[in-house]
Amino acid sequence: MGHLDQGEWKQQSLAALSSGGDFKRSVTTFRNWITADGSPGPSGDGGFKAESGRYHLYVSYACPWAHRTLIFRSLKQLDDHISVSVVHPDMLDDGWTFAEDFPGATGDHLFGKTYMREIYTEADPKVSGRVTVPVLWDKATGKIVSNESAEIIRMFNSAFNDITGDTQDFYPEALRSEIDEVNARIYDEVNNGVYKSGFATSQDAYDTAVTTLFDALDWLEARLSQQRYLVGDTVTEADWRLITTLLRFDAVYHGHFKCNRNRLVDFPNLWAYARELYQWPGVSGTDRPDHYIRHYHYSHESVNPFRIIPIGPRIDWSEPHGRDRQFPDAKSA
Repeated sequence: MGHLDQGEWKQQSLAALSSGGDFKRSVTTFRNWITADGSPGPSGDGGFKAESGRYHLYVSYACPWAHRTLIFRSLKQLDDHISVSVVHPDMLDDGWTFAEDFPGATGDHLFGKTYMREIYTEADPKVSGRVTVPVLWDKATGKIVSNESAEIIRMFNSAFNDITGDTQDFYPEALRSEIDEVNARIYDEVNNGVYKSGFATSQDAYDTAVTTLFDALDWLEARLSQQRYLVGDTVTEADWRLITTLLRFDAVYHGHFKCNRNRLVDFPNLWAYARELYQWPGVSGTDRPDHYIRHYHYSHESVNPFRIIPIGPRIDWSEPHGRDRQFPDAKSA
């Protein structure tokens, strides 16, 4: 894995991201906010007003964090207002690249750059940190608004409502405390838990991470046996933050990351719930299994040194989910 140090590209081993065998995720670098009127958000600088055509989203179809932003872009009818560039699924010594020799990889629509790191240095020639996706770029100022997916989806949730007329609210004020509580556990133990398991460099670290992961999945299975969605009877941000991990679970994390106590399809409620979210209008079109199956198995040489791409399980995401019958009073699509 590489990183930028004062604008210079340097290599970093997986061991350097671990402490005592535990995988440590780095923090994001850019934390500005788009707001309806351009006023400052919770962090960063102001001046980023919601305007159609002003912003550009850099993503990987392979990355679950970037996938969140694609889902919100679709759900909130932002496809015609925020343009997108998609990196190649392979992330090797040069990090994410804009090579176009894989279906769905688009190249860099804004600058014609070769590497994703050049987008970071375009914004700040002396930037330091990992080069991650998603990245939300402002064409007007030539700056990165944010590379924090959790904050980008909240911008998409509300900042452009007056432009699109879409007033769906996946982070309603009355539910925010519970959503934040659920998000915190899911992020640490599930979204990041699969990485802690897969990138552990000691048996103890793996045992701890994978046990915590499946304890959390058991908790989710029990929770979803009693209610249709993670926070009651309406779909929220918490559901969309979880689904991107679930989509990759059996195809990638179960085998590649050794998260193999159970498959997703072995959890009746969680599997039905995941199918419902996948079948939600606008969601399935954001999912590219070819990208994430290729990315994880080909890019992680320390986990899969021969870079063999497995055949993968047959998973029918179109199978009827039955959640309407189980929870007839909940608000569905």
